[in-house]
Amino acid sequence: MILDQDEKFKKAVASIEGTYQVQDVFNTFIGMYPEDWKKQKIMYSKFNRSKQFGRTIPLLKPEVSLKKMIHAWMLKNKKTPI
Repeated sequence: MILDQDEKFKKAVASIEGTYQVQDVFNTFIGMYPEDWKKQKIMYSKFNRSKQFGRTIPLLKPEVSLKKMIHAWMLKNKKTPI
């Protein structure tokens, strides 16, 4: 979970010139907020280690999870990807 993700996504989008896609916002976000990205990856790896053997719990990889959050934010703010 990313704290203040709306503000951080807005700042990432504001720093991109011209049109942008989800991948552009993703790359900019990682560059601007490496500590949040690191926390996201650590949380994923901790969860994967804590699973019991033989039980599968679907959890998106950090990259996919962040891209889905950005895409949902863009749709919510009527900024559809090109």
